[in-house]
Amino acid sequence: MRIRLSAILIRVAAFLVAGILCAFGARATVAIVEDLSVSFVQASLIENDHSWTSVIGDGLQVIIEGEAPSEAARFRAISVAGGIVDASRVIDNMSVADSAIITAPSFAIEMLRNDSGISLIGLIPSETDQDALASRINEASDGAPVSNFLEAADYPAPDTWRAALNFAVRALGQLPRSKISVTADRVTINAISDSIEQKRSLETSLTRAAPDEIHVALTITAPRPVISPYVTRFVIDAEGVRFDSCTADTEQSATAIVAAAVEAGLEGKTDCTLALGVPSKTWTDAVVLSIKAVKDLGEGTVTISDADVSLVAVEGTDQALFDQVVGDLDNALPDLFALTSSLPVSLTVADTDAAGPPRFTATLSPEGKAQLRGKVGDEMMAGIVENFAVAEFGADDVTMGTNVVQGLPMSWSMRVLAGIEALALLDNGMVVVLPDTVTLQGNTGNANASAEISRLLIAKLGSDATFDVQVTYVEALDPIAALPTPEECVAAVMAATAGRKILFDPGSASITADTQAVVDDIAEALRDCVDAPIEIAGYTDSQGREEMNLSLSKDRAEAVLSALRARRVPTGGFTATGYGEADPIADNATEEGREANRRIEFRLLTAEPAEAAGTAATDAAAAAGDAPADTTAEAAADATDAAADPLAEPTDETAPQD
Repeated sequence: MRIRLSAILIRVAAFLVAGILCAFGARATVAIVEDLSVSFVQASLIENDHSWTSVIGDGLQVIIEGEAPSEAARFRAISVAGGIVDASRVIDNMSVADSAIITAPSFAIEMLRNDSGISLIGLIPSETDQDALASRINEASDGAPVSNFLEAADYPAPDTWRAALNFAVRALGQLPRSKISVTADRVTINAISDSIEQKRSLETSLTRAAPDEIHVALTITAPRPVISPYVTRFVIDAEGVRFDSCTADTEQSATAIVAAAVEAGLEGKTDCTLALGVPSKTWTDAVVLSIKAVKDLGEGTVTISDADVSLVAVEGTDQALFDQVVGDLDNALPDLFALTSSLPVSLTVADTDAAGPPRFTATLSPEGKAQLRGKVGDEMMAGIVENFAVAEFGADDVTMGTNVVQGLPMSWSMRVLAGIEALALLDNGMVVVLPDTVTLQGNTGNANASAEISRLLIAKLGSDATFDVQVTYVEALDPIAALPTPEECVAAVMAATAGRKILFDPGSASITADTQAVVDDIAEALRDCVDAPIEIAGYTDSQGREEMNLSLSKDRAEAVLSALRARRVPTGGFTATGYGEADPIADNATEEGREANRRIEFRLLTAEPAEAAGTAATDAAAAAGDAPADTTAEAAADATDAAADPLAEPTDETAPQD
């Protein structure tokens, strides 16, 4: 019995020893696996730029701790650890740092407009009044479809966003074929105009309307005009070297032509008109050769009209030199071009009568008054000349002093009519018609007048005609360059309303008959203010309900705007806004103060206050208050300070008219 118990005890003891040894072995194995897992995971995290983590082992589990800079960083750290050990063993004990303030996105709009309509693509601030924006875009589209793909983000708008967007929308309304890119600090405009004149007008208007704090990149192209006849006229005479007309089809052609003229003695800056209608690809060669011929003669005139080249030397040119130059030019001209030449011969006493050659003179005063005097062939021609002058200058501005004589040159009537037509292209000046030449001199606001007059005289009198055009460009006469600035427009309104106000019938938006003259004077002051960004702001006193006053001030501002439109003022850049009883300029507790607060202000729409922008306060009800306390009219629910133009920010500084 004792032997049997000993055997059993030995066996039990052996099992216990084996179990203890296994437990210690397992614990040692787990510790080794744990240490290796932690080591490998930590190294991999550091290698993948997650040094902010710390790794703790808990048996076979790997616990990752630390503050992740973002949720994405936390997820990446878990993924890295799961690539080293089984993902089920990875325990996430990480926290995520508070997110920093997210930077607002870059707001931008692409506006595309063509004959098919308008497309808007981009991101705008949520605070932008999208209904008002859509209304203005629809007005600019002139009935064409509008595709609106704008998205909104709930972030504060940059300080200059409204000014940039307001300017871009105004530009879109003026440019039927354009692409306009808008950001908070930059507006980039690429557009196509119908003509050079329209291009100049648009560039002037948009440049003046651009806000000072916005960078505007403006590129407007115009199709090249088609000129017929295609004319270049080069002169060397006692007055110097000059072009009466210079026309080329490319920049390279113009450069080559001007270079030839400079070599012949031309000084100063000269621009050639780039135009379509060139008769031949060899035009440049023909013009350069013709200019060289005049240089070789020393003095003379060459006219290249389409494919006809007319070379006229001055009286007294050596015959042998003339023949040599003409022969060289005739042989060198490209095949298409035909040369005619003329060497004037001095007239003898027998060639003229005692009274001298016939003469016709027409003068045009700066006031537009035309005086015509000189010789015509018969009574019928006298009537034709008078009717032609009346058509050009107006019946009340023509004074006739012609006399009928016999024996005039055959082309005399055509020369007289061409001279009158050429004179009509000037703002003031004089034309003198003689049998052998036409002389025109004067002032103009058209920078291309000299070339246009030369083409006209060549078309009427022929390419071999002799004429002298002495035209001076005067910027003050240019109807585009002379347009007033928006600041000058507002100053003109202030001058026109000094000591006067627009009055309305009590409690209404009807302008009184007594102050229609004030509106007339304001309209006259704004007559040339094309697309000026001007706000007509209406204000009331504090009597009556606030909502009613707001609606009434809006209606009165609209009434003034409508009155200006009726007087044909270009109001494309104008807006009408009602501010109710806001911003009083006097004490509403007194009648005098309430009278001052009932006003209309004209001011520039800019993002920042314009120094001395000026306003003209011209609004008042004659005797009664703006909104009587017992009035029952319903207020407009949507009348706000920015009802007329929510995209624009009026100036803060105003100078109401007393």
